[in-house]
Amino acid sequence: MNIAIVTGASSGMGAECVRQLNKAYTKLDEIWIIARRLDRLREVADCKGNALIRPIAMDITNDAHVDALIDAFREVKPHIRMLVNAAGNGVIGRFDDESYDDELSMIDLNCRALTAFTKICLPYMEKNSRIINFASAAAFLPQPEFAVYAATKSYVLSFSRALRKELKGRGIAVTAVCPGPVATEFFEIAEKHHSIAAYKKLAMVRPAAVVEKALKDSRAKREVSVYSAAMNIFRFFTKVLPHSLFLYFWKEA
Repeated sequence: MNIAIVTGASSGMGAECVRQLNKAYTKLDEIWIIARRLDRLREVADCKGNALIRPIAMDITNDAHVDALIDAFREVKPHIRMLVNAAGNGVIGRFDDESYDDELSMIDLNCRALTAFTKICLPYMEKNSRIINFASAAAFLPQPEFAVYAATKSYVLSFSRALRKELKGRGIAVTAVCPGPVATEFFEIAEKHHSIAAYKKLAMVRPAAVVEKALKDSRAKREVSVYSAAMNIFRFFTKVLPHSLFLYFWKEA
């Protein structure tokens, strides 16, 4: 049985990935969509397409829930054609102002859970399977008042690039998606204590466009997917200029 797995599928980029996968990929038998909110998963599962969509309500940071999924893999023995790690969260604000739980939950979800899902899915992936990991343009540069989030996304980018090299011999492609601000409920949650900068609001893009490019870049086996000219320019300058320069002007702003 050929399946795709999408985490963070109840909203935002994850939900958009489900919709586009279900329309574009004709060889998938099922798409397993994973998030905590079953009601939202059922809404996403109503989208029309080629595959049967199976909602799975679980907390991917909960080891017992992950163990139950491992048991399901052993029973079904699926061929995982695509894994989309889209689950993630962020909180805007100074590190010393934000709560202990908020900061550590970002690390648990953005790094630990993504790593765990990749690890448990790999035994069921074969040549021409793909992994898409949602990082962020925040991965390109340390970001004051977004310090932990940016650091977690730097982990996702670094992990994805190294894993891509390791899996090349198996014919499994890995693509890290690094969008800038995207118009999803992510920022409603991230802004619970502080507002995002005005320039980020001006650079905000639609999730459908980001996902469309991500899937295209995954098919092309590209290492990194970056949507929009603005984010590509930002990426270029973070490569050629010292990060200390950015941080200096950030402090002065």
